[in-house]
Amino acid sequence: MQRVITAGEPAGGLDRSPTLWELLSRRAALTPDAPAFVQADSPAADGPAGDRRITFGALRTRAEAVAAWLHMLGVRPGSRFVWQLPTRIETVVLSFALARLGAVQSPFVPAYRDREAGHALRATNAAFLAVPGVLRGFDHTAMARRLARALPVPPLVVTAYDALPEADPAPLPPPPADGTEVRWIHWTSGTTADPKGVLHSDRSLIAAGAHLAEALGTTAADVGSMAFPYAHVAGPDYTVMALLRGFPVVLFEHFALPGSLGAYRRHGVTVAGGSTAFYAMFLAEQRKDPGRRIIPTLRMLAGGGAPRPPQLYGEVVRELGCRLLHGYGMTEAPTITMGRPEDPQERLAGTEGRPPRSGMEIRITAPDNTPAPAGTDGEVCLRGDAVCHGYLDPTHTAEAFDADGFLHTGDRGHLTDDGFLVLTGRLKDVIIRKGENISAQEVEQLLHRHPGIEDCAVIGLPDAERGERVCAVVQQPAGARPLALQDVTAHLRAAGLAVHKLPEQLEIVDELPRSETLRKVLKQPLRERFSAQPPAR
Repeated sequence: MQRVITAGEPAGGLDRSPTLWELLSRRAALTPDAPAFVQADSPAADGPAGDRRITFGALRTRAEAVAAWLHMLGVRPGSRFVWQLPTRIETVVLSFALARLGAVQSPFVPAYRDREAGHALRATNAAFLAVPGVLRGFDHTAMARRLARALPVPPLVVTAYDALPEADPAPLPPPPADGTEVRWIHWTSGTTADPKGVLHSDRSLIAAGAHLAEALGTTAADVGSMAFPYAHVAGPDYTVMALLRGFPVVLFEHFALPGSLGAYRRHGVTVAGGSTAFYAMFLAEQRKDPGRRIIPTLRMLAGGGAPRPPQLYGEVVRELGCRLLHGYGMTEAPTITMGRPEDPQERLAGTEGRPPRSGMEIRITAPDNTPAPAGTDGEVCLRGDAVCHGYLDPTHTAEAFDADGFLHTGDRGHLTDDGFLVLTGRLKDVIIRKGENISAQEVEQLLHRHPGIEDCAVIGLPDAERGERVCAVVQQPAGARPLALQDVTAHLRAAGLAVHKLPEQLEIVDELPRSETLRKVLKQPLRERFSAQPPAR
């Protein structure tokens, strides 16, 4: 019999919002010996003999013992604890130890350096900072100490990471009782400015994970995988789903293909993904050996966080032999919509899925903040349990939330008659050429159909004559014939694109710049790089 926890009552009969610690405790009581996390690529591991595992019961026991050690260091309920740690079992243990204490934890990804890390420390006034030492050739401890010295009240730098100390948990105070308090500060990407601190509670993260579990229909028979950083907001989102359903998650500290495929096969992963870039990477590997499924146990790729070309759906289903369930989420609301196994194929291919059956409202608004007519594009606005509590900077909160409590996402889209969300671009990703609005995403979707284009980004560049000109930045498959601008415009004309939307500049790059988390294409570096280039006439 499957042992599933209901998100609303993980500890049984609760009349309040549960905490993540209660969720773990309930799961540990139900299935203490079931595997919770598997470290597929331990630094000391070489093959299956080196893989490490931790059960749900052991995770709770170790986390409470580490919490006792943290308490000895002075960590208390409400203490602000910043951590910059890789995707390892120890990171999960430390995070749950902080949840046991009721600390306010602020994760940021290991790729952050002095600018972003320093901003996080200053903005949070953190009393503690945990770092992994030297990781992939970079000395995080030296950076941490350098940043700490520059602050009026330096945080305590914690470097004992590979072997987390433990202590007797008997003297610990009771765990936090209510999940509605803000205990998480996650960070937006900050590609054009300082990252924004996003405030979450256990309640909002549990709601997001429950939405994900509902949509995907995962069970205890599944084996999940986490190829993205655990420090990303998707880390607790995915972890909540695993706790609710009771299945193990394979952790990848260093994800790379084809190198990571052995672990997927070894542990029989059934659910993989992350974002569009991950789908494309798995598909590229499958095409190297089309006669053999690269992950025989895989039943679904699932993810979100970036636009997905419609034709990619059919390619994944046909060639990888699994379902592709794509969704829409952001740091402020990790799970907004998601495709479901029972959805019609045309909806799975052409939309971002549906919101959960309860707990998430989507409103499409016109520029004057009134509801847009049905089926008409407008700004996507959100209100619900999984939406964040605002931002660390109150001015950001005031700018993003309206009087009705809806979060304005900055994304453009519309709802279909049957409730599926279609995204058509970003409000700020509209190119204004001679007074005409051009959706960059519309042009990108058509470019993705060209066989000589592996990936692309369409950007607007300053132009004295036009205001902005349309520039297509293209990444081509290995061995492809180099494209010329006339090749691109001919393809777009044949697809029926209006003439005023055609690119006037084509740039071919070896690799598009991407974020370190979900591998989304970063457009600002491209704008900075190509703004000075003259357009092709």
